[in-house]
Amino acid sequence: MKLSVFTVDNMPMIEQGHDLAGLINKRTTIEEHDIIVIASTIVSKAQALVIDPGTITPTPEAERISKKIGNDPAFVQAVLNESTEVLIESPIFLVRHVSGNVCINAGIDESNVEHGLLLLPADPDESARQLKEDFFRLTGKLVSVIITDTNGRAFREGQTGIALGISGIDTHHDWRGSTDLFGVELEVANEAVVDEIAGFANFLMGEGDWGTPAVVIRGVDMYSGNGDMNAMYREPETDVIRKALQYYKDKVG
Repeated sequence: MKLSVFTVDNMPMIEQGHDLAGLINKRTTIEEHDIIVIASTIVSKAQALVIDPGTITPTPEAERISKKIGNDPAFVQAVLNESTEVLIESPIFLVRHVSGNVCINAGIDESNVEHGLLLLPADPDESARQLKEDFFRLTGKLVSVIITDTNGRAFREGQTGIALGISGIDTHHDWRGSTDLFGVELEVANEAVVDEIAGFANFLMGEGDWGTPAVVIRGVDMYSGNGDMNAMYREPETDVIRKALQYYKDKVG
């Protein structure tokens, strides 16, 4: 396999209404089956998903959690508003975002935004689908789109890029049923392709004031498909970590 990966440089500061596909297309050449990886930060900014914490009225539940974890009540309420489930409140505020992704603080970002709180897209797959259609409208090329965010990982220090929303690509490559070098049948090898791509793209994007929010990956069109992020999330009854967190929450509070 031979592939090429490159950042889309000289992107402007993204504001409400910006045409992300148009901005990217003006700064690089898009080819058939390219994978366009875009940071959720600029997707949220283009969609005007910035809220003023001063407009939020905290509920008693938000006030209670705020006192427990030492965060601003309005911020806590924003997290609750963007979540369908609180897994644990302390020592980290870990929730299930409305999109299905489990993350700290519902992925709400106070950095990379001049004022206010930056929310994640409520339906990242739909955002990715719209971007895919925009690229086709502009270029006539069929591409895949991955919207990424940065997540921590169980049992490991540090953060990595993960896929938050996708379009035009399969989530996994299932090696089960094939054989290894010694002819032994593989039983558990279900490779999370979109997370691996997102992680590598995030490595190129960087963080902070020198970051680049878009990356093009060329040469891996064998993963083109019609996947959606629902396939990435474990069912609660088979999620051992979720069960352990529930036990911790019940015991510790």
